[in-house]
Amino acid sequence: MITSTHNPKIQWVRLLNSGSKQRREDGVFVVEGVRLVEEALQAGWKTALLLHTAEVDRRGQAVVEAFAERGVPVEQVSAQVMRAASDTQTPQGLLAVLEMRPLPPPPAPNFILIPDGVRDPGNLGSILRSAAAAGADLVCLPAGSVDSYSPKVVRSAMGAHFRLPLNSAAWDEIEARLEKAGVSIFLAAAGQGIAYTKADYRLPLAVIIGGEAAGAGDYARRLPHQPVHIPMPGKMESLNAAAAAAVLLFEVVRQRAVLP
Repeated sequence: MITSTHNPKIQWVRLLNSGSKQRREDGVFVVEGVRLVEEALQAGWKTALLLHTAEVDRRGQAVVEAFAERGVPVEQVSAQVMRAASDTQTPQGLLAVLEMRPLPPPPAPNFILIPDGVRDPGNLGSILRSAAAAGADLVCLPAGSVDSYSPKVVRSAMGAHFRLPLNSAAWDEIEARLEKAGVSIFLAAAGQGIAYTKADYRLPLAVIIGGEAAGAGDYARRLPHQPVHIPMPGKMESLNAAAAAAVLLFEVVRQRAVLP
């Protein structure tokens, strides 16, 4: 059992949780909790390290045993050490370091989401969760948004990283991908364009959701696009990025399911 917070493996996990630089350099990220670690197991995700406490529940213990059978390095740690390694206030006793291995994008994506300048990790995680639930087949992540592998994003996304192709790229690369896919572009902009329910989302498309403060950036706005807005009779100025994304994504789902 690891009982020292100065153990090199524990120090490594703490570095991974504390900043994107270490995650990028090592090509790994951290997931915590029985549910997310179990999803990584079911997805067959390559795992560099698994930490667990003696108090982990029966379901968690089954996950530990399954990882050990696959030859993953498994370490039991004290509760104090888990608290030191964890990014949460109340760790669930199970933590894994996973390979940063984005899923490959489909050859002809027809439902693309682009969160532009989303800096709140909880919002970005919720957006990824909604995108996965709505069946988006690609998420393009331009510079300026929070790191999609930060601990809070990963927790809020609730397993979306194991289901969604995530493509972090410069805007010129994203633009080239959109042109190749031949998609129509819809940009969410408060009070601008047409009401979101009036747009036709049945053809291949990309939806751009801007950040919490300034909305979509200049590059996104220079792309040929249709601005759409969500009517708000309650006179609020805007929704947060995660709420707006969910509304738009599931309008795509609705139209594709029920309209000819």
